[in-house]
Amino acid sequence: MDLELLERTLADAGEPSYRAGQAWDWAARGAAGYAAMTNLPAALRARLEDQVPFSTLTVQREAHARDGTVKTLFHTADGRPVEAVLMRYRDGRRSVCLSSQSGCPLTCTFCATGAMRFGRNLSAWEILDQALHFRRVEPIDHVVFMGMGEPMMNLDAVLGACARLPGAGVTNRRTAISTVGWVPGIERLTASGLPVRLALSLHAADDALRSAIMPVNERYPLADVLAACRRHFEATNRMVFVEYVMLAGVNDRHEQARQLVDVLDPRAFKVNLIPYNPTGAYHGSGRAAIDAFRAVLEEHGLRATVRLTRGRDIDAACGQLAGVTVPPSAAPTRAGEDGRAPGGPPGEATSATPGTPRPGGPPGEATSATPGTPRGAQPPPPVPASPEATPVKRSRSARTLAT
Repeated sequence: MDLELLERTLADAGEPSYRAGQAWDWAARGAAGYAAMTNLPAALRARLEDQVPFSTLTVQREAHARDGTVKTLFHTADGRPVEAVLMRYRDGRRSVCLSSQSGCPLTCTFCATGAMRFGRNLSAWEILDQALHFRRVEPIDHVVFMGMGEPMMNLDAVLGACARLPGAGVTNRRTAISTVGWVPGIERLTASGLPVRLALSLHAADDALRSAIMPVNERYPLADVLAACRRHFEATNRMVFVEYVMLAGVNDRHEQARQLVDVLDPRAFKVNLIPYNPTGAYHGSGRAAIDAFRAVLEEHGLRATVRLTRGRDIDAACGQLAGVTVPPSAAPTRAGEDGRAPGGPPGEATSATPGTPRPGGPPGEATSATPGTPRGAQPPPPVPASPEATPVKRSRSARTLAT
């Protein structure tokens, strides 16, 4: 819901300003549409229905994974693809992975979004409507900005959405913003004082390899990124979560684990090892390699966990969002039009798929890390210039690694 358009429409209708708050309260609690807003006059509800779309997004397709994960492909009003994911955990947590951009200009070699053409930044309302879509299905309590795009390149809209998320049931302390190391954004987030979690997408502890995997490192080198993260920790006293995708033969050796130990202060950083989810560029590290890597980190006092992979069978896992969803389970609708997500009921995985939890196992911990099967490496297409963001070009070493 575009609250600015809502406020203008209410003002033009001569309605008191508190009406906007009433409408937002209904939307944040999961109302299916204006018809449910019984404390608004019927004539006003009809006017809003006609003049203010209940969502800024239109649902194109929705896919349901065996483990209960749901991935939704939306289109913006101007036809830009956006994907978001609802992740269900056995302990009752309901976490939503949100996108901040349509596509991404940063071309990380392991990420499917980086191979898309960059579209544009999303508005705060387009970000918020991803969360509200799932809130209409069931209550949500966590949000991670780890979907399409680099949140720090669109920080005003991301923080605008964060300011509204508590009304939908997600406090700032249960919100995490992930960055590839966009230093100006990290500094602005620190200065904002907003008590959200910062996550750093690191993936290598030396500049040469990190530049090959993530060309943005040539703009913001590792030392500058880690310094900004340490300042964030010092200012907020909140640990920074380091994301590290495990790529077989690329960044998973013993000496590379020792490099990670050398550059990360265990008081300020906690590492989350991510089994690689196939995007066609690399092989994923095997379970033994991930366990050995983790053991080195913990032996030297650096806390490390292994991420539970969710939704891999529908390309909804980390690094797999690319604006393409498996065959639709419902015809395109305006988000929230029927108040429910199409498809089957929530469920738990019933087979031993890679990365799913063992029966009774703790949420958030992967118990397997089967190597991904590459589908033939293809370099991403050229990323066009955009008024919102300047793309980071892929280095020659990045192209070599991906082949």
